[in-house]
Amino acid sequence: MKLLRKGKVKEVYEVGGKELEFLFTDNISVFDKIIPSQISHKGETLCRTSAFWFGAAASMGINNHFVEVLEGNRMRVKRVEVIHDYSKITSKTRSYLIPMEWVARYYVAGSLYDRLKEGDIRPEEVGFPSGHQVEYGENLPEPYLEVTTKLEKVDRLLSREEGLDISGLTGQEFDEIWETVLKLDERIEREVRRRGLVHVDGKKEFAMDGERSVMVVDTFGTADEDRFWDRDQFEMGRFVELSKEFVRQHYRNTGYFGELYEARRLGEEEPDIPSLPQDMVRQVSDLYVSLFQRITGLEF
Repeated sequence: MKLLRKGKVKEVYEVGGKELEFLFTDNISVFDKIIPSQISHKGETLCRTSAFWFGAAASMGINNHFVEVLEGNRMRVKRVEVIHDYSKITSKTRSYLIPMEWVARYYVAGSLYDRLKEGDIRPEEVGFPSGHQVEYGENLPEPYLEVTTKLEKVDRLLSREEGLDISGLTGQEFDEIWETVLKLDERIEREVRRRGLVHVDGKKEFAMDGERSVMVVDTFGTADEDRFWDRDQFEMGRFVELSKEFVRQHYRNTGYFGELYEARRLGEEEPDIPSLPQDMVRQVSDLYVSLFQRITGLEF
């Protein structure tokens, strides 16, 4: 097999003209940084969780690129082209990765909470009355939908107009993708609610297939792409992170997050991200295995 791309947590191999193979590594990344710590079983849990949701998507009649899981951490998918030059993508282009990530948020958490508290987003922009005092963990009155870049060094938020400009999508195709996101998230929430989880937010990626039909690609509904809380704790007013957010919080608490974003704001050299403490490496591995079982209802 020929290595085509080596991402932060996933390697992509060429295995034939129409298929690719994903190798899910045990790497973990936050804030666009690869942490110098390996998390046992992480790759397998992401691969198998993704396969579970692609099966769900297929049962709903939603087009996707999944073919099969070969081993615990290897997946075969339909191939599309990755086009970095936006000017080469038009409304006629077929079989390509749409160069955006689609983020749907259902609760006030993570970076959305930070932006609301800092005044970068007003409460009425996410459906609250003007002047509403936002609290962490509040259920949003309506889903808050955003798109970001996918192929740039650091993701940046896009307006609808910017998204249409770089993606080659028509307005109708853009709206169709959002409808698909919401349908998939309804399925995720329904599934995980039965197993004691709250689906807080998540991101998805899409492509156009050879017939220029929208197709769900990459991975979704996992501990890396989505945020989950324990439902029993949530109903008691506590927000227990059961996703990669647990790791992000560690780096926020140690001060690294602040140092990194100050360096980015000033255009200075970014500090290297430290390794995780060994006891936390074990905790994170256990978290990924446990969350796989709670999301899918399957044994690891």
